[in-house]
Amino acid sequence: MRVTVDQDKCVGSGQCVLAAERVFDQRDEDGIVVLLDAEPSADQHDDVRQAALVCPALAIELAE
Repeated sequence: MRVTVDQDKCVGSGQCVLAAERVFDQRDEDGIVVLLDAEPSADQHDDVRQAALVCPALAIELAE
């Protein structure tokens, strides 16, 4: 799995961090998503898929 994020779309809701905290974080100054791991391990794939589903801005893209 390959993860990409579009920081321009991100609205800072933090849902991605709640779903997959080892893959996503947020900038302190404005809450915009920060991608910590563009190729997460297989045990994180379900959490990353959930993060992409709950993102209100559709700022997370997955390539499997």
